[in-house]
Amino acid sequence: MPVSKEIAAQFLAQIQQEVKSLEGNLATEKGDWIVKGFIDVFRNVYTISSDTKVVSKVMEILLIPYIASFASKVGYRMVLSPEQNYYPDVSFVDKDGHKIALDIKTTYLKESDVVSTMTLGSFTGYFRNRSSSKNTTFRYSEYSAHLVLGVIYSRSVETANHKMVYSLDEIEAIPSVVRNIRLFVQPKYRIASDKPGSGNTKNIGAIDKVPDLLSGNGPFAKLGEEVFDDYWMHYMTADMARALELEKPPYHNLQTYLEYKKLPTGRQE
Repeated sequence: MPVSKEIAAQFLAQIQQEVKSLEGNLATEKGDWIVKGFIDVFRNVYTISSDTKVVSKVMEILLIPYIASFASKVGYRMVLSPEQNYYPDVSFVDKDGHKIALDIKTTYLKESDVVSTMTLGSFTGYFRNRSSSKNTTFRYSEYSAHLVLGVIYSRSVETANHKMVYSLDEIEAIPSVVRNIRLFVQPKYRIASDKPGSGNTKNIGAIDKVPDLLSGNGPFAKLGEEVFDDYWMHYMTADMARALELEKPPYHNLQTYLEYKKLPTGRQE
């Protein structure tokens, strides 16, 4: 195993162990999210929205100090993304310059074991041109591993009264908009789907079954990261194919990719 891969594997084991202890820091004993709202200088509390973008951003802010503490403990320098749309959210750099990428992704349960769609970053731009420094903290090729810290939560049935302003003494009366928080860390390729994410953006989609997310059991898990990279580096939408004057994309899912590449299904890397 190359030194960089060995270091990445050790880091993955360390951070997976670390996040097991973090869930208790994010929720009360009853399982409710500890965040109730925002406080102003007059000690007024304004309730938080259950909007997914708001929850995701606040969850990220809440996690960063714990991630920073972990980085220091294992001997890494933590570098935050310089811009909101840069990849990744967090970079870890060790004393020898080895780099690990970590993206924080948040999603909610739609059913008992199915989550809403997550996206895992672009499959164009820096993902294809890995020597580019555009929209990345460091070049994609410089990272020894690309990890995802996933946050899965349930939406609370009880909603807060957004018309009210609470005092700090009333904070316990404010219902949490989120509960039953679960955290996991997996390599990006292990939780990636063979379908793009939602919307028209050119993003890699993630699998949506909770047990598979927690264990990193996506369709590329057994095929390996090289197959994942090749699949998404050459994946085309219909518009991309037309721009190259192709009748249609050469493949549209993992099965047709394996046929196109003349690779056996279930090939081990």
